[in-house]
Amino acid sequence: MPWLVLVVPAYYGVPMRDAYYDQLDAVIDELVTMTHEVGDAVGQATRALLEADAEIAEQVISHDEHIDSERDRIEELAFELLALQQPVAGDLRMLVAALRMVSDLERMGDLSVHVAKIARLRVPEVAIPDVMLPTIRRMAEVAQEMVGKVENVIADRDVDAAMALERCDEEMDQLRRSSFRQMLSDDWAHGVEPAVDIALLGRYYERIADHAVSLARRVVFLVTGQHPAALDA
Repeated sequence: MPWLVLVVPAYYGVPMRDAYYDQLDAVIDELVTMTHEVGDAVGQATRALLEADAEIAEQVISHDEHIDSERDRIEELAFELLALQQPVAGDLRMLVAALRMVSDLERMGDLSVHVAKIARLRVPEVAIPDVMLPTIRRMAEVAQEMVGKVENVIADRDVDAAMALERCDEEMDQLRRSSFRQMLSDDWAHGVEPAVDIALLGRYYERIADHAVSLARRVVFLVTGQHPAALDA
């Protein structure tokens, strides 16, 4: 009786299982790339704001379409793997986390656009009164630092760094409260319009930080299978 030969299906010349793990790695790589682009958007939007640069603001606004397309590409790849490979355990957790993470990243890109639009609206003037510049500049720095850190957290799946990101968010909350104290003080002499701009900008940077924390928490869940609160208990 002749021997039966087991033929392993291939995907473009690569064994199916290897192709599957390559695609899983590609999801993480795409998330890292998208996070990097969001960080660039935050930085460029801040530059447009502080320098009253309409051209840079327009670049941030137009580039948001590319960030949206990144989300579509990651979602398509994740859904394809879910449908065709039926992953379980850690692989399933990773794909579900990725689908949620792209929503956070897309929203961070949208928030950068909101910052850029305020900058563009007030050109040729800087939207922020001089007295508020240190506070808003620091909020922007913290937001961009958090995006940079979460990029590394995703790339390395670093649980300790993910947990530490919460401390950066505490500084952001303090800066937000400080901005309100300045605007509501008796010394405020800049009128309603700048106050509205600053309130909105503070909210946008705060939300970018919140989304960064959300991303970090999803990485903790991805690696450990537990929510951060459970690990702290």
